[in-house]
Amino acid sequence: MKLEILTVSENQEIQNSIIIKIKELINYKNLEPGDKLPSERMLSEKFEVSRSNVREAIQKLEFYGILKSIPQSGTFVANIGVVAMNGMIDDIIRLESPSFKSLVETRILLELKTVRLASLRRTNEDLVLIKEALDAYEKKALSGEDAVQEDLLFHLAIAKASGNSTMNTFMLTITPQIIIDFEKYHVCDKNQSVMGIKEHTEIYEAIKAQNPDLAKQKMKDHFSILYQYCYNSKSA
Repeated sequence: MKLEILTVSENQEIQNSIIIKIKELINYKNLEPGDKLPSERMLSEKFEVSRSNVREAIQKLEFYGILKSIPQSGTFVANIGVVAMNGMIDDIIRLESPSFKSLVETRILLELKTVRLASLRRTNEDLVLIKEALDAYEKKALSGEDAVQEDLLFHLAIAKASGNSTMNTFMLTITPQIIIDFEKYHVCDKNQSVMGIKEHTEIYEAIKAQNPDLAKQKMKDHFSILYQYCYNSKSA
């Protein structure tokens, strides 16, 4: 199981300008729901930006349901009205980067739900993946190495075991920035990592026993230090 860390985009301004141009293109061309956008290459040349920037902008609009990409076919305007689409794009452009505090709050709310669902829905394959992530975390923590990525891989394995693809997607979306903030603010020290072995093991055992209430409580206990850090730290 491998986790790729994506840094905060340094091309936010470029992405927003591309999104605005795509909005203008849809309006100017009077594209209707279901109509196809020009290819990434054509948009790249038209907007005089790299194809990777165009791809990121399209993926962002796709994430919010404004565009829809179909393999081997292209990218299409989603089935929403022009007025609603313009309003949504304006809101997306105004979105600010989430604060550490808001990310922690979102993560805690999500994980208290996913761990309950994982306890009820987990398969034997899910248990294997969770245990592998737990073992990797334990190995790093006991050696005194930074175990932030292994910690989050453990929690992502639980999210996957929940069987809820939307919650899993949300976790995958916020995880990269959480890793960056953990390292930036030095949230996890060696003592906390070692303590985390016991807490992770208790969460795993509760999921294995298919006890949703116990799993939720163990996850809540696990987050107590992080929650306190979030509200006591100036970084929040």
